[in-house]
Amino acid sequence: MTISTTNEDKYVPHGRLLFFVPVVAFAGIAVAFAIGLTLNPQEIPSALIGKEVPEFALPPVKGRALSLSSTDLKGEILLVNVFASWCVECRAEHPLLMKLSREGTVPIHGLNYKDQPDDAANWLDTLGDPYTRTGADLSGRVAIDWGVYGVPETFVVDRNGTIIHKHIGALTQQSFDAEIRSLIDQLESAE
Repeated sequence: MTISTTNEDKYVPHGRLLFFVPVVAFAGIAVAFAIGLTLNPQEIPSALIGKEVPEFALPPVKGRALSLSSTDLKGEILLVNVFASWCVECRAEHPLLMKLSREGTVPIHGLNYKDQPDDAANWLDTLGDPYTRTGADLSGRVAIDWGVYGVPETFVVDRNGTIIHKHIGALTQQSFDAEIRSLIDQLESAE
């Protein structure tokens, strides 16, 4: 008795295997997506933590006298706040920045990101200007060098000009007290 096999019979195992490849690929993508949903976007690590601020020199925001450069960020513990007039979250955090400025809690310098000069000036004139110095980053190049993902972002810089901490998103009183105030206290007590 002769058993005949056809070419189709030889490829059946491969056909089943090809069916499972997309299923396995889809499952892998679904797992990666599920893990991504559990991550906090506020906790994106910064490659600049522990490094000196990038070198830059920016002109002041329109209507302001003091510009902002990397040399201005040495000699005191300070915050660099990246903001824009078109940013909704920047508007939400602005009252806290004004309060910190009035209280003299910590010097705050502003890096104005991709804003129209008149819009930035009007925004600060209307809402108040909490910044000691401001730099107009019209092209966004300096913010890229700082590793900015979006606005607002706030950096803690120590007396040596080293970036110590990065906060992504709008600062709140709670986030300032929990993350930044204690860090500033530690930096001050270490001296």
